[in-house]
Amino acid sequence: MAFERQPQQQQGPRINEQIRISPLRVIDNDGKMLGVIPRDEALSIARQQDLDLVEVASQERPPVCRIMDFGKFKYEQNRKTRKAKTHQHQLKEIRVSPGVDKHDLEFKLKHAREFLAHKDKVQITVQFKGRQMAHMDTGLTLVKEMVDALGDVGKVERPPTREGKNKISALLAPK
Repeated sequence: MAFERQPQQQQGPRINEQIRISPLRVIDNDGKMLGVIPRDEALSIARQQDLDLVEVASQERPPVCRIMDFGKFKYEQNRKTRKAKTHQHQLKEIRVSPGVDKHDLEFKLKHAREFLAHKDKVQITVQFKGRQMAHMDTGLTLVKEMVDALGDVGKVERPPTREGKNKISALLAPK
């Protein structure tokens, strides 16, 4: 049994010689209606202006075609779709230990500021190990200090709370 290969379906509107139907309702580059004219005549008008004949509404009878610069049209469409994409909010985590040095803390706060400026949520986590668990109060004050330092760019979504027996965390959202 022999399988015939089907022609690949084209994405987007038909342009120039891909348009098979005649006559066509043609719109000029300036938006002026040229009327119902044969396909060959519409193609020659488009070529004279160094533009493309693009099928805008194929379901209409006769089909509506527009004379335009197709490359420019596609570029502007891509630009609109790229602009329409929104930033997906992510949860970024900043982990510190209770004995963190001042410079290291400032560095972590700088990163947290960047995340909040980029409209991401930030979870501040203080992780305790071994004998550090005897000093949970220092970890709690550390998280509160970090939240206060980031108060100008973020708002508290979840205040500092204990999670399990060896973690304290808080969640900040961008303002």
